[in-house]
Amino acid sequence: MTTKEKKFSLGSWITIGHPSVAEVMCEAGFDWLCIDIEHSQIDTNSLLNLVIAIQGKKMKAYVRVGSNDSSIIKQVLDSGVDGIIIPQINSVDEAKKAINNVRYPPIGERGLGLARAQGYGFGLENYLKRKARNLELIVQIEHFKGIKNLRQILSLEGLDGSFLGPYDLSASIGIPCQIQTIASNN
Repeated sequence: MTTKEKKFSLGSWITIGHPSVAEVMCEAGFDWLCIDIEHSQIDTNSLLNLVIAIQGKKMKAYVRVGSNDSSIIKQVLDSGVDGIIIPQINSVDEAKKAINNVRYPPIGERGLGLARAQGYGFGLENYLKRKARNLELIVQIEHFKGIKNLRQILSLEGLDGSFLGPYDLSASIGIPCQIQTIASNN
């Protein structure tokens, strides 16, 4: 994953919803861990336990949601994650929708709740000043349409980085699972 600072970081994915798995992964030397709720059976209770386990080890916890849906995104953000990855962003309009779903006004349209992320209301002002501003929004580009619109997508205020989805990208150009072919042609 790369961010606007163009700093390389190494992370891994969690698709098993047990906190012990997250704790073991935290000891493996990664910079961050991403809980994948797009392609796993991890529910919101398991998600919260994983986020707590990862952050308890002083590591960044990201979540990849299944879609650019505000109700799902709100629940994930209210768990107190450090960043969110939104898949299948193919256009500027889809990226703007992601920004609106993740960012508070005046940049976005996210509603304010009183959950773990906001200290259950006790840390609301601190959350708005620090954590919400530092929350990382990563868009996942995984279709040739997204590649065609990449420069315009990444120029938007409110995005922090991008992540390439090689398998869906390879399928979108007619060579499913041939990710080495994509890499060697670029």
